[in-house]
Amino acid sequence: MELKDYGMSRERGYLSHYEIDEITLPERFAPIVEAAEKLSALLTSGRVRHWLDALPDPDIGEWAQTAAEEEVRTAMVHYSFLVQAYVWGEATPPRHLPANLSRPMCALADRLGQAPLLPYSGYVLDNWYRLDKSGPITLDNIAMHQNFLCGADENWFVLVHVAIEAEAGVLLDNAARLVTLAKDGDEVEATRRLKEMDEAWERIYEHFARMPEQCDPYIYFHRVRPYIHGWANNPALEGGGLIYEGMDRYEGKPQAFRGQTGSQSSIVPAMDALFQVGHSDDPLRQFLDELHQYRPVEHRRFIEDLAKHSTLRDFVSASDNQELKNAFNACLEQSARFRTRHLEYAASYINKQAGSIAGNDPDVGTGGTPFMKYLKKHRDENRAQVVS
Repeated sequence: MELKDYGMSRERGYLSHYEIDEITLPERFAPIVEAAEKLSALLTSGRVRHWLDALPDPDIGEWAQTAAEEEVRTAMVHYSFLVQAYVWGEATPPRHLPANLSRPMCALADRLGQAPLLPYSGYVLDNWYRLDKSGPITLDNIAMHQNFLCGADENWFVLVHVAIEAEAGVLLDNAARLVTLAKDGDEVEATRRLKEMDEAWERIYEHFARMPEQCDPYIYFHRVRPYIHGWANNPALEGGGLIYEGMDRYEGKPQAFRGQTGSQSSIVPAMDALFQVGHSDDPLRQFLDELHQYRPVEHRRFIEDLAKHSTLRDFVSASDNQELKNAFNACLEQSARFRTRHLEYAASYINKQAGSIAGNDPDVGTGGTPFMKYLKKHRDENRAQVVS
């Protein structure tokens, strides 16, 4: 396995291979880009739907099938933010998404093999750029391109994820190489790669621990989170979903798509696949299995190929090399530690908050499922699967 075969790299992991500020969309998108750039002002006006209803439909069905992937993904970022703003930008959510938004949104999603609403890839992976193009992808040198309200808390929340994803490139590259190393029985190189992954996890954890520096839990819950919910399991949406006007294939029926969530990140699922970590059946596992379809196609394929070809656990278990086993278990513990920090943030940023914003339930994740109980269960299952 090679990362380049999945559109990924050791330097950037799952992040886009380009930077969004370097992509210029065709002229037909000019009104869309202008609205996206002014989205904070439109939302603050209190009548964002009035402005978005007036946007033209650029009729991009044919364009979306043949355009450069970088342009399609950039258009997806802008449109997915406009769609979320249309649904959650006023006090009462609508029953319908107008055709001038639903048609282009679905055309872009079809090309990318994703659902027609804001995905993690549009929120994080494709929505960043370096301030100094000669510098690294670090928190002091990256910016969020498309925003909702443009506050520091919103920016920081996304950028911490960007920094984590960049750091995870080492995990993913080594994961791909460990598949071959296990098959070849190379204990020395496998041990080195696992230790290198343990060190990368330490850097990831340092980024994750910085979340509270510029993202306050109250601001997150009331000014950031409301815009990233989906339509599934959301009682605020009449009929159990959103009607996409102008889309005959949906036959005028409400569509219940899952919301953007950090659980759409492919880092931990890739590690579970590599280390052959299993989880017993529960609502969160069912939810995560469903979320797999919301990931970019190549990221799905990478996880699936890791799960199919990894024999790392068997290789380590059969070895008498204690150093190898210790390195394997250290990486397992790092995944559990990451899940623990996720659990802590879910508690402070969501579960302990009290809100009255439509659709913003502190007991339900942005993907639309109860989460606290099962995050702990998955962490404990992760930790229990060490080799001896």
